[in-house]
Amino acid sequence: MAGPGIGKSTLTEAITERLSQEMIIVQIHGSSSLSGVPFGVLAPYTAELTAEDSVSSVAVLRSVWRYFEKLKAGKDTPLLLMMDDAHHLDEATASIVADMISAGWATVLAAGRPRPGLPQPLAQLWYDGLADRVDLRPMNREQVEEVLSHALDGTIPSGTIDTIWSASGGNPRILDALLHDAAERGELAKRNGIWMLLGPLPADGPRLAEVVVKDMLRRSPEEQEVLKLVALAGPVSRKVIEDIFGAEVVRTLLDQQMMVESSGIPADLRIWNSVFGEALRTSISVSRSLQLLEKIRDQLGTAPEGSEGRMRAVEWALECGLKISDPELLEAAGTALVHSRNRSSRMMAAKVADPDLVPQAQAVQGRALFNEGDFAGAAKLLDGCWLQLGNSAWAVPVLMLRAMAHQALGTPLSVFAADSREALKGAGAMTAGPDAVPPDSQETAGALAGPWQERLLRLLELCEAGNHQALEAEVQELRSSRAGDATDDALRAVGLALLAHSLAPAGRAVQGLDAALLAVSELPSLQGGVFFFNEFVLGRLVADYLAMGEWDSAERELANYAAGQPRGVAYFGGSLEVLRGYSLLRQGRMERAYQTLLPAVETLRLNDPLQMFRFGSGLAFYVAARLGDAAQAGRLELDYKDSPQGSPGYGLLARAYAAAASEYVAHDGKGLARLHTLATTPEVTTRAGTLLELLALCWDLGDHSVIPLVHSLAGSVEGRWAAAMLTLAGHWESEDADSIMETAAMLEGAGFVSLAREAYARSSTVLESSGERRRARQAVALREKCDHELGERFREGHFIAAAPSVHLTRREQDIVELAVKGLTDREIAQRLMVSVRTVEGHLYRTYVKLGVRSRDELASALPN
Repeated sequence: MAGPGIGKSTLTEAITERLSQEMIIVQIHGSSSLSGVPFGVLAPYTAELTAEDSVSSVAVLRSVWRYFEKLKAGKDTPLLLMMDDAHHLDEATASIVADMISAGWATVLAAGRPRPGLPQPLAQLWYDGLADRVDLRPMNREQVEEVLSHALDGTIPSGTIDTIWSASGGNPRILDALLHDAAERGELAKRNGIWMLLGPLPADGPRLAEVVVKDMLRRSPEEQEVLKLVALAGPVSRKVIEDIFGAEVVRTLLDQQMMVESSGIPADLRIWNSVFGEALRTSISVSRSLQLLEKIRDQLGTAPEGSEGRMRAVEWALECGLKISDPELLEAAGTALVHSRNRSSRMMAAKVADPDLVPQAQAVQGRALFNEGDFAGAAKLLDGCWLQLGNSAWAVPVLMLRAMAHQALGTPLSVFAADSREALKGAGAMTAGPDAVPPDSQETAGALAGPWQERLLRLLELCEAGNHQALEAEVQELRSSRAGDATDDALRAVGLALLAHSLAPAGRAVQGLDAALLAVSELPSLQGGVFFFNEFVLGRLVADYLAMGEWDSAERELANYAAGQPRGVAYFGGSLEVLRGYSLLRQGRMERAYQTLLPAVETLRLNDPLQMFRFGSGLAFYVAARLGDAAQAGRLELDYKDSPQGSPGYGLLARAYAAAASEYVAHDGKGLARLHTLATTPEVTTRAGTLLELLALCWDLGDHSVIPLVHSLAGSVEGRWAAAMLTLAGHWESEDADSIMETAAMLEGAGFVSLAREAYARSSTVLESSGERRRARQAVALREKCDHELGERFREGHFIAAAPSVHLTRREQDIVELAVKGLTDREIAQRLMVSVRTVEGHLYRTYVKLGVRSRDELASALPN
């Protein structure tokens, strides 16, 4: 039993092919046109019957039996009756088939849809325990990932998997068509071993069109009309469709799962799969589309609809060449933007002609272009409209988006701010003179006279300069003068997020976290605009958690954000994956960080809205160099050097990790010297948190001369990670091995496994030098235990360059982990609540991926 396209017909065909040499196969195909004709599908086996006997159950059963006996030709070969589309069988035929099963004449395999389900005589067999029922369901994300890992040779980023899973709905038929069409058009391509989607999945590809055509040919003309109308208008009120075509055809298509119904009142209808619906729309000519629009237009005008329904109505009217009012166009363009339909949003917004609405329409177009990675086009549009928005609710989001677009183009903030102030003066909106307080001044920006635009520019400048004292004073003034309008709400959210961004590098991550959480509280009033306040605040919140060493909290925030986003929408996915990789790196989980950062860098190469490519490539360069992957390290070093400066908040860290990476590659002391030089610059020495991280990199490179500096600095930096560094530095030079071992155990228990590993290594050295070799070996064993927990099996050797392309699914990882521990296939099956055959299949595929032949070789070949 399965819905359309899930694979029941393919499965029955495969079983037929598999058993054709062992059994006599008889195939029966149900048909909607014959579902009301008694014994209609059995006509090929009852041709010799008279008209009177053709409706007699006994006569039909005898005729079918004679046909079976002819096939068997006296042989004792078992008979298999294969029935596809069994939900279309008439009751009389179903009774005959049930009698055959009860009499032991044949084994029957029936494939049908759960709605409307099998005829009662066949369903009764299951109720009576005479038949097994297997429900095939759409594939979940893990299963789609497994399919892709078999179909594609290389690493598949989570964003690619999410988009394909979302578009296909887990439907194998749609999935297969999308993969072929995307690959043939070059939208799905392999870049540096990573499979990337270079554009939207095509809804008008030949494979998907073939799926749509085949499905429509099986339907009655009335059903085709309903599906076309729902595809063009959906979501559309069920009552509207029933008023035109009647309730019966709607109920039939719902039973066949070709349409889905919302749970709201009144209920809306839409095609069961959005990509299928879009492909169906593209197959309808403009003239036919216009005819259908005229057929439904009067009902649509009175039907209550949501914003998505109104958006689709506007799109449809424009496709037919009809005139739409400017307010409707602007609303629909904004809705399309929310639903990530950037091309449609731009098309509708560009048609707005009302001078009062044009600035807002240009802002919508600018955000759509920003989403698509066209930062130059976005900046041009935003430059032309931001002043015209005045003090409206659109003003702050548009100016922030404009700032981000120019940052993405590499425009220095100082240049952007100067140009903005000049434009404001020209428009008569700037009252602050050239003697405005400079960004590095300790005076508060609250002393400034001027419009909110000047205050926003000032906030951005203070953050870039790292002047958190002045920034904190400015934010405090913003919070104390709560006017309650949209401009003040947006300014507070931006100011608090920027303050959180400035406090963490300064070593005040706990206070920065408080600011970030306050910024989160401002977000509910800022939803639906053209600026991405959610992602802007989230990045700062996660950065503060990471600066504190709260890895689990950072991961929780990233996971919660991903869970709340529409599947397949991943404008910020690459940036957030860089933060996830950075978290893994900070924890010492280098191989997992590598497998996270490589796809993230490729994603950012296509679209980098938060300007994280330089930081991401610097981190990936560091991890590749540390793991000994020279080829990837060389490529990533070029990426880092060729990239623009990027986000100012991560520029110093990017330089630091790139310097450390070059030291791991060359071992010539030059990278370490660059780190030392960087650590003495004013921009680092005034940021205690950043300085401590640089010193930790030096320490990790084997430079123990920095340990006293770490000990003197870590106490002034907030967070659990700084406290752990302080503890490790305080005990490092001790000759008391027991004290170092206790420190290591404490660090391990607190979750700082990489620091614990170093403490165990130091303890083994002290014990070895004092002649306590047995205890030294114990310390080494504990260090290796930390290595195992971190996944660094190749820490002392060369990392396998191809390891990132050896992608194990989550289920494969779980099974392999238990297999390495020595569990049998049956024990693994019981532990994971799957079948033994499933375990065997996963292990076999893992052997093929890793190039091994047995469990004995499994542990040594694992990349992670």
